[in-house]
Order: sequence, then structure tokens, then C-alpha cells
Amino acid sequence: MKTYIIIGGSRGIGNAIVHTLLKHHKVINISRTKPELVHNNLMHYNCDILTDDLPEIEIADGLVYCPGSINLKPINRLNLDEFRSDYEINVIGAVKAIQKYLTIIKNGKNPSIILFSTVAAKLGMPFHASVAAAKSGVEGLVKSLGAELATTLRINAIAPTVTNTDLASKLLRNDKMIENIAERHPMKKFLQPEDVAGMAEFLLSEKSSSISGQIFEMDCGIVSFKL
Repeated sequence: MKTYIIIGGSRGIGNAIVHTLLKHHKVINISRTKPELVHNNLMHYNCDILTDDLPEIEIADGLVYCPGSINLKPINRLNLDEFRSDYEINVIGAVKAIQKYLTIIKNGKNPSIILFSTVAAKLGMPFHASVAAAKSGVEGLVKSLGAELATTLRINAIAPTVTNTDLASKLLRNDKMIENIAERHPMKKFLQPEDVAGMAEFLLSEKSSSISGQIFEMDCGIVSFKL
């Protein structure tokens, strides 16, 4: 049984990862709200990643940083504070968590870090300027740290397409929009949080022990295929 730190595991993809990992591992969740879950293997700390000091943790084998944003506006309606906010939550928060827990994770068994990007970092999409810029920063961080830490731990990112979470609720708020989103993807579907959690579980496991510095596009074909 390993111990994993999840930042942002109370909702959405992060919550699905917590549920998946608790089957076989201990999970330390750090988020502003407590997950609606009671389990002997779960420990929770209330914390805002951007404003609070992160808790002291003695042992961990991996870190998953889940906080993100979907701020979709035309460029002339995005102010600089919104760009800064998206960069803070997606990149600076991840850096803060990595710097805080890097030493203990290095001492873990098959240590691994997972961050989150988006398909919009690869596929040019209208109104995604702020989030695409921020997530491109995440991808650069993964590549750089993957090289820097290659002998001590692994770091990868998952880049999902639209996922059925509260964060994407504005994109999936009625049946017509749900149908349109599915139709846009060559596989005629979009993601469920459990789909992404399964990939995260794999990237934390020893089955992926030779994989680092990679961006895994879970795109239902929207980036990879032109049909």
C-alpha cells in the first residue's frame, strides 16, 4: 500500500482519483472543501493552495495536482487579472505543491507526479486563450522537470478533452449541448471523471515505471483524428 497526496480531490476528476486510489492505497487529500467520503485510508486537510501554507507530510509516494480552470472568453473580454488568475491556479499552485513535497516524494517507492493540461494546448480553439496559455505552461513544466528529476522520480501530465464535471457544467448544461459536444469528437463521446482517474492510476503505478515527461491526450479523437 502506497501513500498519495491529491491536491483538489473534493470534486470532479480529483474526487474520482481519490475514489480510485482508496481501493488499494492511502490518500492524503488537500483542498478547500472535504470530500463527501469517509474511509479509513483517507486523510483530509482543509487548505487553499494559493493562499495557505501547505500541511507538513512525512511520507508520500506520489503527488497529483488537480486544480484547474475553464475561463472561456474572447480575447478582448479577457483582462490581465484573469490571465494571471488562470496561471496562478494551473502553474504556480502546481509549482508550490511540488516544491513543498519534492523531498519526501523522492524518497517514496517508484515516486510519480501527475499534473493536468488540456487538449486546448495542442488544438487551437476559439475563446481558450487564457486556459491554453496556462496549460501550455504546465506542459513546459512537465518536460523540464521530467529531465531535471529523471533519476529520482517521474512526472507526466494528462490532457483531457471535455469531462463531465462541475467545472465543465456550462459546456454541458442541456441535452442539445451534450449532443453537440459528443458529435464534435470523432469517437462521438466525451470523458467521464472515472476515465481520467484510470489513466492517473496507471501513471502512478509501477506499470508506467519507464514513462516520464509525457503529455497524455485523452481526447476522444478530437486532436488526433480528422474524419
